[in-house]
Amino acid sequence: MSDNFRIRTVDALSDDSLQNNFRGAMDFLQDKRHQAFQDLEFEKLRSEGADIRKNVIAHLPDLLEKLERKCIDNGIHVHWAEDAQQACRIVERIAKDNEVKQVVKGKSMVSEEIELNQHLEAQGIECIETDMGEYIVQLDHEKSSHIIMPAIHKTKEQIAQLFADKLNEDFGKPPKDATVDELIGVGRKVLRQKFMQADMGISGVNFAIAETGTLCLVANEGNGRISTGVPDIHVALIGLEKVIPSFAELPTLLKLLTRSATGQIMTTYLNMISSPRKDQELDGPSQVHLVIIDNKRSAMYQDDVLQETLTCIRCGACMNHYPVYTRIGGHAYGSTYPGPIEQIVTPQIEGIEHAGDLLDACSLNGACGEACPVSIDLPVVIRELRNKQTSLKPPHRVIWNIWRQFYRSTKRHALLSKFVSLCSRLPMPTPKAWSNTRTFPKPAPESFSTLIKKQKENERESE
Repeated sequence: MSDNFRIRTVDALSDDSLQNNFRGAMDFLQDKRHQAFQDLEFEKLRSEGADIRKNVIAHLPDLLEKLERKCIDNGIHVHWAEDAQQACRIVERIAKDNEVKQVVKGKSMVSEEIELNQHLEAQGIECIETDMGEYIVQLDHEKSSHIIMPAIHKTKEQIAQLFADKLNEDFGKPPKDATVDELIGVGRKVLRQKFMQADMGISGVNFAIAETGTLCLVANEGNGRISTGVPDIHVALIGLEKVIPSFAELPTLLKLLTRSATGQIMTTYLNMISSPRKDQELDGPSQVHLVIIDNKRSAMYQDDVLQETLTCIRCGACMNHYPVYTRIGGHAYGSTYPGPIEQIVTPQIEGIEHAGDLLDACSLNGACGEACPVSIDLPVVIRELRNKQTSLKPPHRVIWNIWRQFYRSTKRHALLSKFVSLCSRLPMPTPKAWSNTRTFPKPAPESFSTLIKKQKENERESE
């Protein structure tokens, strides 16, 4: 998934249109977020959110067991999945046991993480994304470029042409002249038909409340509510870290999530699902299934530093404030979670040996950590993963040990500086891996320390 990250990065940096789109979008989102928090004491709220999430991690096993018991008491079927393959097979089994042929899916990042759509389609089960942005990128066989706004990389004209090509939509005029309202109308027309035909609905879960066995979903489109309420079967997918103790924690987390994600004071739809349809109720699914997914999260939990990854609420604020993501967009990362959160999630899920290159896409400027509404110290986690990556590569370890020896001694450092200064006067080959993407630095003829020393000597002589 994250293979060829460097190649995709070079391609993205040469795409002026992409960079202009992302720069404008990120500036807009940063401004909306700033305005949304003006009526609140952000740092106080942020501290409360961080404490809630850290408390969850401290009591995670107990909370998960409590959630399971409450859900079962409420009539919800609970399934545990150790990895992506097992999670996909669980959903497949539910679908086949109920002779499901068509599925509608609300927004769910964890379903994209496990590549559920592809798995179901391979089994002959159509799975349609119903979030408008997700539907657009699915129609164009792409990955999401942002966890909140999946099609942010596309222009209105590109979407209109996509609808014309893939849906045979006749706008009665050149597609590029179609309005946003007309495009939304096309999407609704297609998706409403899918809702009526669907046998099963799939959704993500923003927060699962252990005290009551309630699944909380937030959304800005009615598709989430329809996907979970119209089909006779509802399957909810959740990463095991998304549990919270009670309803008492929910208001704080919702204030942080919606304001950080889209700059809204409150999301348009807030769905609370506690059970399947009861005998006296007229609508809702007759079956509700909750699939709790590990997929390397237990390994994160066992590491004192890396477990901070699990406190993320998936708001996307770190991406919106991240200069590297703004320059290269989401597709360069080649995985489900682009930006800073992707840099700490994907290497832990796929393995540092396969996705370690992603850790290089960070200048450690700290903007992502400052933006995080639950105070995840992203630079610290990235540095920890870089340390683990270095330990897997003996040449890197040797080089850094040599560097440490020189920089621990002022005399050795001075000797090294003199040597580098002498080398600067000689023609030196430049490493291709470095110079392909950056200008190779030229050592100064004299070190900063030498210049300071000379300046002080001159000052003494002039006295």
